[in-house]
Order: sequence, then C-alpha cells, then structure tokens
Amino acid sequence: MDLLMDMQSLYLLVPMAPLVGAILAGFFGKAIGRRGAHTVTILGVLVAFLASVVIFQDVLAGNTYNGSVYTWLAAGDVRLEIGFLIDRLTVLMMLVVTFVSLMVHIYTVGYMAEDPGYQRFFSYISLFTFSMLMLVMSNNFLQLFFGWEAVGLVSYLLIGFWFTRETAIYANLKAFLVNRVGDFGFLLGIGLVLAHFGSLDYATVFDRAPDLANNTISIIDGQTWSLMTLICILLFIGAMGKSAQFPLHVWLPDSMEGPTPISALIHAATMVTAGIFMVARMSPLFELSDTALSFVMVIGAITALFMGFLGIIQNDIKRVVAYSTLSQLGYMTVALGASAYSVAIFHLMTHAFFKALLFLAAGSVIIAMHHNQDIRKMGGLRKYLPITWITSLIGSLALIGTPFFSGFYSKDSIIEAVHASHLAGSGFAYFAVTAGVFVTAFYSFRMYFLVFHGKERFHNAHHDHDHAQGQDHTPHETPWVVTLPLVLLAIPSLLIGYFTMGPLVAGDWFGHAIYVNLTAHPAMVELAQGFHGATAMALHGLTLLPFWLAVGGVATAYYLYLVRPDLPQVIRQRSGLIYTILDEKYGFDRFNDWFFAGGSRLIGSRLWRWGDAALIDGLVVNGSARVVGWVAAQVRQLQSGYLYHYAFAMIVGVALLATAFVHF
Repeated sequence: MDLLMDMQSLYLLVPMAPLVGAILAGFFGKAIGRRGAHTVTILGVLVAFLASVVIFQDVLAGNTYNGSVYTWLAAGDVRLEIGFLIDRLTVLMMLVVTFVSLMVHIYTVGYMAEDPGYQRFFSYISLFTFSMLMLVMSNNFLQLFFGWEAVGLVSYLLIGFWFTRETAIYANLKAFLVNRVGDFGFLLGIGLVLAHFGSLDYATVFDRAPDLANNTISIIDGQTWSLMTLICILLFIGAMGKSAQFPLHVWLPDSMEGPTPISALIHAATMVTAGIFMVARMSPLFELSDTALSFVMVIGAITALFMGFLGIIQNDIKRVVAYSTLSQLGYMTVALGASAYSVAIFHLMTHAFFKALLFLAAGSVIIAMHHNQDIRKMGGLRKYLPITWITSLIGSLALIGTPFFSGFYSKDSIIEAVHASHLAGSGFAYFAVTAGVFVTAFYSFRMYFLVFHGKERFHNAHHDHDHAQGQDHTPHETPWVVTLPLVLLAIPSLLIGYFTMGPLVAGDWFGHAIYVNLTAHPAMVELAQGFHGATAMALHGLTLLPFWLAVGGVATAYYLYLVRPDLPQVIRQRSGLIYTILDEKYGFDRFNDWFFAGGSRLIGSRLWRWGDAALIDGLVVNGSARVVGWVAAQVRQLQSGYLYHYAFAMIVGVALLATAFVHF
C-alpha cells in the first residue's frame, strides 16, 4: 500500500516538475535571472525524466495504474475527472517526451543565449512539456482534451515567439486556426462518446464499445451512419489537425518561423505526435470500424508521398526537415490505418530521436552560418563543423531507413504491415510508402550534400569586406551545450531500433495497452512470423526494394548536387508546370487565403455593412434618434407659451377624462 502511494506521488511528480519550472521562469524570470531560469526548467524536466525511468521499470515489473487524482465536476452519473493511466504505452511516451525535451532544454541554453526573451522561452518550452505529459498520461477524454488544447495554445506562443516579425505572427495564427478546425471535429467526437457511452473514462468506454459496434446514428433524415465509424472519423479529424495530415497540414511548414529548439520539440516528440498517440490509445474503438481505418490509411498515404515531394524543392534548411516531418507522420498514420498501432508508436519513438537530431543539427548550422538558413549559400561545412556533420549524417541515414539504423526497423515494418493489410486503400498506401522511400532519400541527402559537401558558397563580397575590417566570419563548431544534445540524440538514432524491434513489433510488449482484432486485421501476425531477429532483418533488408530505392535517392542527389551541380537548374527550367505546382505547395495556401480567409473577410464586411452600419447604427441607433427628434419637433408645436392655450388644453383633457369615466 505504501509503495502504491509512493508511485502515485511519482506519477504526479512527472508533469508537475516541468510546470513548477515554467511558473518560476515565467513569473519570476527577472528575479532569478537567465541562469536561474534555465536551471529550474532543466532541473524540472530532468526530474520528470528520472521519475519516468523509475515508473518505466515499475511498469516492466507488471505494475500498471488507472485511477483518479481529482474530481472536477459530477453531474448525475457523469464524473469529469483528472486521472492517470500508467501502462506500457504511456511510459514509452513519457520517456520519449521527457528525454527529447531535456535535450532541447540543454540545447536552448546555447541557441537562445543572446535572445532578450530568454526566460520567457524557457518558461514556454517547460509549459509545453507539462501539457504533453498531461495528454499522454490521461485516463479520460476530458484530460486528453485539456492536454490537447494546452499544447495547441503553447505552440501558438512559441511559433510567434519573435512577435516583431510579421511572418511569425502570421504563422502562429495560421497554426492556431487550422488546429481549431481539427479540434472542432475532435470535440464533436468526444461529445458523441459522452452522449452514447455515458462516460469519458477510457476503460468504461472501451469496455462498452463492442456492445455499440453495430449501432447507427441519423444525422440527416433518411441517412444513417455507423456510430463507431462516425466517432472514429471525428476523433481522427482532431489528429489530422494536430499531426498535420492532409489537408490540415498547411500550418506545420510555416511553424518554422519559431526558434529552432521549438521546431525540434513540436515536430519530434510532442505536439505532432499527439494525434498518432491518440489513435493508438483509441485502438479498441478504431478496430470496430474498417471504414475509419481505411480513411486513416488513405489520408496518411497522401501525406507521406505528396508532402515528401515538396521537400525536394525547399531551400530553407528547416523547411526541408519540416516537410520530412510531414511525410514521416504520414507513414505513422498509414501504420495506424493498417492496424499496426505498435509499429506506428515504434516509428514515433525512433523518429522522435532522429528528427530532433536533424532539427537541432540544422540549428547548429544556422548558428555557424550567422542565422543564414539558405542551403544554397552553404557547402563544404564538413571540415568546420565535424560534430554537427557526423551527427547529421547519422540522423539522415536513420531517416532514409538504412539497415541497422533505427529508422530502418520502424519504416520497413510500416511498409510490410501495409503490404499485409487487406483493407480498402491498402494498395495505394503501399505504393505511396514505397515510392516515398526514394523521395525521402533524395531530399534528405540533397540537403546533406548542399550543406556539408561540395564547394564553399558562403564566402561572398560582404564577408570579404568584413575580413578586410578584421572580422572573422569563418564558420566554426558550436558550443558544447549545442553539440552535447546532438551526440546524445545520435546514440538512440543509431541503436534503439536494433534493440527494441523484437519486443515492440514482433512481440506483445504493449499488452493490453493496444488492442488489435488479429482475425480481421492480421498485419501484425504476419510481421511477427517474418521476424527472425534484428540482425537477420537488417541483412535481409539489403535485398529488398526499399533499400535500393533509398540507394537510388542518395545516388541521384549525389550526382545532381556534387557531380553535375548545373543540372538542377536545367531540370527546374524544363519541368515547367510540375515545378510551379510544387512551388505553390499544390495551391493549398493560396486556396485557403482566397476561400477561407477571403471568404471570412467578405462575410465580415457584409455583416458590417448590413448589420452594423445599416441595421444597428442606421436603424436602431440613428433611426431611434430620428424618431425621437421627429416626435419632439411635433410636440414642440404645442408649446406656444400662451396661457389660454394651456387652459383650453386642460379643459379638453378634463372633458375627455370625464367622458371616458362615464362611458367605461
């Protein structure tokens, strides 16, 4: 009993430690100074990470927990509570979130060293960590929604951190509004759960779900929908916004306007993975609707392939990595649609490490290049930034799925799981994720070669002038607070897939945390049967199509950007319409600005002209004033000032009153 109480205190410590750090840095930042701000926030996340490690070991020993911490509201039989669900899915997410967040916190000390908003930034990223931990540790939809909205709010603050930039303000408003579209569907899904299940508690809802699997709901007269399909699709619409799935993907590339540390935190371990985690947690519901699973798979396939194409033409180093994130999130979503939830979480974990590594490495390059982010103006940085170079290479090799690297095990498992799926849309999804391997390898190593190899392109006339003035602008390796997180992230990017592939994918490591109807959706069974060890899988991978597609992508990038660097410009000029479509990002931003933003402005102007100006100001306010003025003008005619006029009026009034009195 005492041990249980101690563990419950530890559960509470995990989200509370970053929250305390955020409060101290945010409200008392001036008093404690810069050193105090980063000390309390780093210490808070470190405590959360160490506590997560202890909880992880406890869960591995067979101890899980599902209980309430605080009852917020009780109405009849419905109780709205704050509570924790600690199982293997939760602790894996806790470890990933706290470790990556800790690396980002340490990295921020160097990256934001000269920023005047230093304390405020540390407060925000620590609050972001708290919000994500509340989301993944929740045992009910209410707390899930709280964490869901909290990460959205803090991301708004972080993307627009440099609020004097118009582009940053546009980007954070865009992220906020697009996420509200997804959150509207998410909230409708939660509302349907409460209406039909009578509870927001995960365990209660999952237990009752099979009994409601065949229930229908009428939205429009004469048309009925499967209740479970509708709930799952609405919940997934929330995931489409948060995890930037087509067509709600448009906010994520623009979020690069925020400082690089938050780009790593948002796009690696926290906000964008919230949707993937949510669908995996809701596996008992999604397994009851093949339609919803097919919808999830197709949306993920579109995102995986077509967002990858956009990464090919980007020249901003952070935007290349951002489109890579979009594509990899599509891979995870495809795995969810194939009922390979554990594979999706596996890729979420491996991706968190190597994508955080790539973002932070990009930030290291940006620091060395004096905040120039154009990869066309780099080149040859390998000899100046040896640590950044080797860690970037490790991250890139993991991203493209090189055998023995962590990304290989998770990405190949996704491809195999989709190939084994028999759901509608699985054929297209298999083509998309397979073709995406070549695309990923090409844009990843295009960036790598342009940044670290080839001719140095950063010595321009401006730099030559500065050299003449005695100023040295030669790039140099960044401080240890920047490079240490790169090294620590490179280790799991290289090794963690090898050691965790067996239990997470081929075994039943998640246990009851994830439910799969293996009879109807046998992808995981086929994966387990075909797994004969991590080494054998990697060696076999050398003979498979995805590996050779990756090799082809790297070779193509090498030829175009190191052997024949004149060819990309020729291809661009001759591609014509294709390049224009990619440069316009398929026209989504233009359409959204014209249809949604323009339509909103048009509706607003009409409401102002007809409602505010014509009805309220014109009719109600000014109209009532004119009526009062007209009545006053008429009554004024009766005020002659002659005594006999008033006497006559009084006599007439008395006569009328007397007549009325006698008559009535």
